[in-house]
Amino acid sequence: MGSIKLNAVEKWYGEVQVIKGVDLEIEDGEFIVFVGPSGCGKSTLLRMIGGLEDISRGTLDIDGRDVTAEPPAKRGLAMVFQSYALYPHMSVRDNMGFSLKTSGAPKEEITRKVDAAAEVLKLEPYLDRRPKDLSGGQRQRVAIGRCIVRDPTAFLFDEPLSNLDAALRVEMRYEIAKLHQRLKSTMIYVTHDQVEAMTLADRIVVLEFGKIAQVGTPRELYERPANLFVAQFIGSPKMNILPCTTEAGHYSLTAGRGGAFAGDRAAEHLGIRPEHITLGAEGSGQCDGTVDVIEYLGADSYLVIDGGPLGQITVRESGDTALSEGERVGLSFDPERLSFFDTDGLRV
Repeated sequence: MGSIKLNAVEKWYGEVQVIKGVDLEIEDGEFIVFVGPSGCGKSTLLRMIGGLEDISRGTLDIDGRDVTAEPPAKRGLAMVFQSYALYPHMSVRDNMGFSLKTSGAPKEEITRKVDAAAEVLKLEPYLDRRPKDLSGGQRQRVAIGRCIVRDPTAFLFDEPLSNLDAALRVEMRYEIAKLHQRLKSTMIYVTHDQVEAMTLADRIVVLEFGKIAQVGTPRELYERPANLFVAQFIGSPKMNILPCTTEAGHYSLTAGRGGAFAGDRAAEHLGIRPEHITLGAEGSGQCDGTVDVIEYLGADSYLVIDGGPLGQITVRESGDTALSEGERVGLSFDPERLSFFDTDGLRV
């Protein structure tokens, strides 16, 4: 079992409150990702779950048991840090089995568990090597293996891929996803990289200034963001946010045209993803603009459109584009893909 429940959890450093009443339930076997900008409290919240930071107020339950005051060793959790923290003088085998050795486990049990973890992580050829003889990705797998042998209630990952280059990050992201499929253990993963969050998570917890801005599946957060913060944080490039007015079932852009509006209260912002905009002749669609910059990425092209009073509007087109910088274009919005937000930034 590996269910975790946070009840009105707070963290104070003197007079400064960094975690502001977090309520969250994590199901057994779920892959949860904490994501948000630097300073939002995601690593602090993870460390509070792991017992490395005290909980100032509120309670933490693991499998229905209150562990708020218990030390890390009694919570049954295993943590993988950004730094590998491997013993340089020990072999891979000894690094992975060290925690079992210090707890007095029999030698046969240590060998069996280390061999099983090495098979899962494809580390069998490296068991007799020292950390200095391994690549960054292999070292991180050793750090994960050191946790697996303990058979923890849940795994806690604190930005484990931050020290790897781009290619290794992609490879290790795949390895962690496959590891979760094989072990079916509860995993809580902290990252500032939304690509990692979108590709790994069963559910994403978006944090903003120590509070939960929204919890949901990657699809829910991408398609129905609860507020402007989530709308612009999730997605790359971010959602376009344009000023608008609404009345009697119709919206109007402050510098453009409009369309149907089905909201039940007034909105001041219209949100549209770059891939949900189609470019055409000037005068068509919801607004006009000038092609300012074209970014060709092979499979896609991103066009930054100068919308005048509407600001910059990013459009995503598949493959190359026939347009040139400086051309005037009309922008048509997919009416089924619009998001509206009120004066407080909340979804309408």
